[in-house]
Amino acid sequence: MNRLSKKRLYFLSLSLIIPVILLCIFVVYPFWELIHMSFQDWDGVASVRTFIGSENYRQLFFQSPEFWQAFRNNLTYLIIHGIMMPIELALAVLLSSRFKGSSFVKAVIFLPFIINGVGISYSFSYFFSPVEGGFNYILTKLGMEGLIRSWLSDPKILNYVLASVSIWRYMGFHIVLFMAGLASVPKDMLEAAIVDGAGVWQRLRYIQVPAIRTVIDFMLFDVINGSLQMFDIPYIMTAGGPSGASNTFSIYTIDTAFKYNNFGMASSMAVVMIAMIVAVQLVQRFITGRVRRKEGNA
Repeated sequence: MNRLSKKRLYFLSLSLIIPVILLCIFVVYPFWELIHMSFQDWDGVASVRTFIGSENYRQLFFQSPEFWQAFRNNLTYLIIHGIMMPIELALAVLLSSRFKGSSFVKAVIFLPFIINGVGISYSFSYFFSPVEGGFNYILTKLGMEGLIRSWLSDPKILNYVLASVSIWRYMGFHIVLFMAGLASVPKDMLEAAIVDGAGVWQRLRYIQVPAIRTVIDFMLFDVINGSLQMFDIPYIMTAGGPSGASNTFSIYTIDTAFKYNNFGMASSMAVVMIAMIVAVQLVQRFITGRVRRKEGNA
C-alpha cells in the first residue's frame, strides 16, 4: 500500500469513527435492548427484570385478541392505500400534462401533507362529529339523511372513515412523487410513441410505468410502512376506541407500555412490527428483482 492509499485509509477511518459511535449508541444498542427486553417481564419501574423466555410472544400471538384486532385495523389502512395508488398515479399523469390552472391544483392537492397531522385529526373529528358535524350537515342539506351515521363510533365503518382521512392527508404527497418520476421520462420517447400511434394507456403501460418503477417500489414500501405504523389519526380522533375497535399496532404498543406498565410485552410487539416491515421489504425486493430479470431476458 503506497503512502497516498495509507493517508486515504487513515482519513476514512477517522471520518467514520463518530458516525459509527453514534450509530451504536442510538441504533444498535437500543435495538439490542429492545430485543432483550422482549424476553423479560418488566413494569418499567422496578430495578429487577424477570427473564421469562418467549412467554411474551406466546401470549401475544395466542392469548391476545387485541393484537389481531390491531393487525386487521392496520390491514384496512394498507388495503385502502394500496387501492388508491393506481388512482394517484392516474391523477399524477393528468396533472403532468400542463393545462390552465394545473399549478393551483398541484398546490391544493399537496397542501394537506404539509399541514400538521394533529390539526388535521382534530378538524376531521369535528367534521365527522354526530353533534353538529359538518359531514352530517352536508348530507342533510343534500336530502341524504338516510346515510347519516355515527361515523366515529360505529365499529363497522370506523376504520374506513379513519383510512379516508389518511388518504386525504397523504394523497398529495404520493401524487407529487409520481409526478417527479414521470418528469424524468424522456420526452423524445413519449413523442416517438405518439407519432407511432400509441394511446394514453399504451404510453402509461409500456413507457411511463416501467420508467418510474423505482418510484413505485419506494411508494409501495412507504405505504406498507406507514400503514403498519399508523398512529396520529386514530389516536387523536378516537383514542383507539370504542373498546379498541380502531386500535393500531402503535396505539396498542404504547398503551401496553405506559397504560398497563408491561414494557416486556410492548417490546415484543415492537419487535414483531420491525420483523414484519423487514419481511415485507425482503419480499418486495425479491418480487421486484424477478420482474426486472424477466424483463431483461425478454
